[in-house]
Amino acid sequence: MKTLSELLRETPVETLYGAAETPVGGLTYDSRAVKPGDCFFAVVGTQADGHDYIGSAVQRGAAAVVCERMPERPAKGVAYVVVRDSAGAMADLATAFYGHPSRELKLVGITGTNGKTTTVTLLYDLVRALGYRAGLISTVVYRIDGRAVEATHTTPDPIRLNAMMREMVDAGCDYCFMECSSHAIAQERIRGLDFAGGLFSNITHDHLDYHKTFAEYIRAKKRFFDALPREAFALTNADDRNGAVMVQNTAARVSTYSLRSMADFRGRIVEMHPDGMLLRVDGQEVWVSLLGRFNAYNLLAVYGAARLLGFGRDEVLRVLSTLRPVDGRFEVVRAANGTVAIVDYAHTPDALENVLQTVEELRTPAQQLFVVCGCGGDRDRTKRPEMAAIAVKHASTAIFTSDNPRHESPEAILDEMTAGLDAGTRWLRIVDRAEAIRTAVMMSRPGDLILVAGKGHETYQIVGDEKHHFDDREELRKSFETLSRN
Repeated sequence: MKTLSELLRETPVETLYGAAETPVGGLTYDSRAVKPGDCFFAVVGTQADGHDYIGSAVQRGAAAVVCERMPERPAKGVAYVVVRDSAGAMADLATAFYGHPSRELKLVGITGTNGKTTTVTLLYDLVRALGYRAGLISTVVYRIDGRAVEATHTTPDPIRLNAMMREMVDAGCDYCFMECSSHAIAQERIRGLDFAGGLFSNITHDHLDYHKTFAEYIRAKKRFFDALPREAFALTNADDRNGAVMVQNTAARVSTYSLRSMADFRGRIVEMHPDGMLLRVDGQEVWVSLLGRFNAYNLLAVYGAARLLGFGRDEVLRVLSTLRPVDGRFEVVRAANGTVAIVDYAHTPDALENVLQTVEELRTPAQQLFVVCGCGGDRDRTKRPEMAAIAVKHASTAIFTSDNPRHESPEAILDEMTAGLDAGTRWLRIVDRAEAIRTAVMMSRPGDLILVAGKGHETYQIVGDEKHHFDDREELRKSFETLSRN
């Protein structure tokens, strides 16, 4: 147990009311989770203001409260710490409470719009294949060495983040690979962490519902690199027009990777086949089981990061050839009649375009392509017509359907997706996602291709505030089985 004064050593404090030596038994920003002796953080969020719950936290036994403004009636015997930014202070105190675990790991973060999950997962798999213990923090799952933990956010809150990293250290992990979302950077979730390196994948329009402008979205990503220490590396995609912008003010050692131009780590696709592709990486050919130009970038980022972490070229390339695709990322489900369905998490225009370009490279003139996709509710609305236009451009038939509608009407989302499309026979709208998948399967001929995009690894559909079980892969298998019986 640490005292409040010990936890506040690296945190700017405006005013402290109460005893600085107050013992702190735990940290939380959820008043419902407060236990006697905890420190409660009153954080101003997008949906609620934690200051409204200070009274509830104190009633449950909070020994200390970190806030941006004092309550009207402070409780006796409780220490109140007034700070300029509660979210940032929470990150500072979390790192101190758990003993700065990131300092005991080689922590590598990746930010960008697309490719984060694949890159961190492949890095995690590569390092473990080389005989080291590692942790993983990704959209799909968190891992403490080999133990899986359910992922709730791409990047969790700083309390959970530091608690997991402490578990990683205690489990003997040497490395941790982490996705750093723009929300997490803007909300100070990764503040105070000691990074050994940072990667930039790419940036396209996304999350404008939160950041409001593309320029602000870029600034959020850039903040990650601005904060990297001199001892760290910053690996950026030289082929992305914002790749140089990301690292222009970083103190870290900058390296680049590219498929098109001069860079520190260069690669190109030599051949692509339905079961993998042949890459040339730094003059050496390597066969990999992943497909597509977007995955060539992901693999090149993995290769560059591994080299910057000190691993040799030959051992890295050897392991690259053994790595398998990530769940829900260009994942193939095959039917008995030869029809091939691909499930992919692509939920931005750029990601959908990348996946469809790869499918087109594998597609023969005789194959029809059915694309099933939608757009999530309560999220960036500007990308909806773009997603629909991209699907129609590539598909023999596009079927627009519900994704995670959340608090929006699925019909209204489809109205926005299809508003700019010409009327015709190349697209349909079917709100029920299971029915949309069944329709694509029933319309297909033996050997055709089906892409089901947007949800990937997810095993649920969010309607309102509720999660209902739904898995695109399960629905495809059920539809294929029904087709084979008929």
